Amino acid sequence: MSAAGVGLIGCGRIGQLHARLLAGGVDGVRLAAVCDAVPAAASALASELRVPTAADPGEMMALGDVDAVVICTPTETHVDLIVAAAEAGLPAFCEKPVSLELAEAERAVSAVAAAGTAVQLGFNRRFDPSHRAVAAAAHSGALGEVHVVRITSRDPEPPPHDYVATSGGIFADMMIHDFDMARFVVGAEVAEVYAAGAVRIDPMIGELGDWDTAVAVLTHVDGTITTIDNSRQAIYGYDQRVEAFGSAGAMASQNPTVHSAVRSGPAGAAAAPMPWFFTERYAESYRAEWAAFVDVLAGEPPLVTLEDGRACLAIALAATRSAREGHPIRVADVSS
Repeated sequence: MSAAGVGLIGCGRIGQLHARLLAGGVDGVRLAAVCDAVPAAASALASELRVPTAADPGEMMALGDVDAVVICTPTETHVDLIVAAAEAGLPAFCEKPVSLELAEAERAVSAVAAAGTAVQLGFNRRFDPSHRAVAAAAHSGALGEVHVVRITSRDPEPPPHDYVATSGGIFADMMIHDFDMARFVVGAEVAEVYAAGAVRIDPMIGELGDWDTAVAVLTHVDGTITTIDNSRQAIYGYDQRVEAFGSAGAMASQNPTVHSAVRSGPAGAAAAPMPWFFTERYAESYRAEWAAFVDVLAGEPPLVTLEDGRACLAIALAATRSAREGHPIRVADVSS
């Protein structure tokens, strides 16, 4: 079977990551074309990877060489592009979050269901081998009844201020990955959120109405509790850990280091640093999620769906409201 042609929409940082992965060789798919609202960005990436450009998403979706699309544009454009792909009969891979508005997320879900197409959402951490091992242990019963899940996510440095201004906030932009991981590991939806945010790193983030430090306590419908902490600046690198604790034991994913050598001396032992950011830390998971999308193109259901994206958005909205109001918020109260 020939490789499916994928048209990439959005040539920013995450779009470039996906484009280079596809151009570098993923069995079953290939990069067919790119486009961007800034033509120079599309031209530069197209020249680097030796693929054609399209003037706009509509033109790209009409190309006979494009069998699917990957959406790497700003969040506010995601739903319109998902709907356009569905109407064109094309499966899509869309980066998170699906939207910042629940009604818009539901519009995407309805359009894809009506068209009978498929969308895989870009919660790539589900495909990380160490995180998946924790989830598998929880699901198999090896940990007994799971009581508590603990998730830490800390970036090495804050994002640019213009990004913060349009990101939807730390809960919708950053912690949304952890909300998906909580649902994935526990295997049960979240009923209630109690969250708090603080500005401990960059005062401008506070002036933009957001927080750079945040915690959340999730109560799942089965009684499991998940605790999450986020920071926009960990000076030692990209800190990503997940632990599941249950009646029969615990299992945790640890941070990898750039190599396994350890230097020893009079002051003690020192290991290598951990990867600096997500591009290095999750390189394998990005490849794995593309392998999963190849299965979607072959007719398998997506492992991460638009419904997953809508559920995580509802949790993020509940967390934001909780942090602003100072009390727990039921997810159903923002979902109705």
